[in-house]
Amino acid sequence: MSKVATALQSASETKALLIGQGILKQTSELFKEQFPGKRAIIVADITTFNLAGKTIVKQFESENIEQEAAFVYTDPEIYAAYKYVDELVNILNKHTAIPVAVGSGTINDLTKLAAHLTNRPYLCVATAASMDGYTAFGASITANGAKQTFNCPAPQACLADIDILSAAPNEMTASGYADLFAKVTAGADWILADALQVEPIDQTAWSIVQDGLHEALSDPNGTKQGDKKAVTQLTEGLMLGGFAMQWSRSSRPASGAEHQFSHLWNMEHHLHHGKHISHGFQVSIGTLAITALYDQLLKTDFENLDIPASLAQWPTLEELKKQSLAIFEGTDFPEIGLQESSAKYNNHQELERQLQLLKENWPNIKTKLTKQIVPLQEAKARLATVGAPTEPEQIGISRERLKETFIRAQYIRRRFTILDLAVRTGHLEQWLDKLFGKHGIWEI
Repeated sequence: MSKVATALQSASETKALLIGQGILKQTSELFKEQFPGKRAIIVADITTFNLAGKTIVKQFESENIEQEAAFVYTDPEIYAAYKYVDELVNILNKHTAIPVAVGSGTINDLTKLAAHLTNRPYLCVATAASMDGYTAFGASITANGAKQTFNCPAPQACLADIDILSAAPNEMTASGYADLFAKVTAGADWILADALQVEPIDQTAWSIVQDGLHEALSDPNGTKQGDKKAVTQLTEGLMLGGFAMQWSRSSRPASGAEHQFSHLWNMEHHLHHGKHISHGFQVSIGTLAITALYDQLLKTDFENLDIPASLAQWPTLEELKKQSLAIFEGTDFPEIGLQESSAKYNNHQELERQLQLLKENWPNIKTKLTKQIVPLQEAKARLATVGAPTEPEQIGISRERLKETFIRAQYIRRRFTILDLAVRTGHLEQWLDKLFGKHGIWEI
């Protein structure tokens, strides 16, 4: 049984997944199988409607599947914002048709949440291997000025025609490759959280994501060229990430500190040349930044960690609350640092126990992390080959802002990552001086 077929058995919401060449013609068969006797409504944007939506409409007509008029977003600057969810909800409230999302990240997330809010399942037809959210539990939507993950089920069924995905714009495929590459550092963060008894590794979720990860990332040049085998491996890897999130009801298996960089930039309304940066391209820079931090971590002798010194610099909860409010003062998310930092705070006694675990088990932890992490220069070369950005300036982030992001990102999520370990051991400032100081990789 293939990795995808095995993982599908672990999925709590997705009942069918078809990946293959020339399979768009199977959409009607898949719809009938999963939603017998139901009406359909195609949801797309202008590009994806012309690419595949029109074909599906005609296909459904020929197969006698009743349809509501297709809903096509016409805004050329459409992104995953709640106002677009509301638009679709207003349409879906007029009938009981099953949405068929034809598109990639934005269309899928908007449809996923709108379907949930109107109490119905949906089918997804992927048009690009651009992110891991197709089969993921939850939708990432910007609401009230902040990127948020809304709890909602994954699609009941998903179809990915490799012929269509291979022909997608290179930047979309590169974005997906970068999002998949992020599972390397996300896995390292989970190793740390497990080793310090913060959050144990779920072996099923870990295996779904990590077992075939390096194979799926093995051909960046073929991926860029639209090679069918390479794009199939990439697509499977992305779908597996979604299944792991379904299984664990959490994004932990696929998301770590590198995603916190992206989430923070979204919350700060970051634009480059007036446009939103794709999730994958933000994550590409986040992944390289965290890989560089792991390079510093692996050079640190934690067997001789000065625990009293680490405890001496650790704030009390009240001090942390003041820091958390101060760091986001003047933003439109002033209390997120207070909420998230307080949720993961450890008192000095609890922190001492964590640091003792780190010190006593460092050789074993270091071995696992060394095996997990792709060396920085290799990671940079692979991401550059596929066409993803490898320098912060390529997405409009200055080196000064990147350095600041290392500090600020730790406050916005309660998930334990390398950023938390750096702060708790008192090493963050020292490591950042190495990365951004004289002869550092981002010398300022």
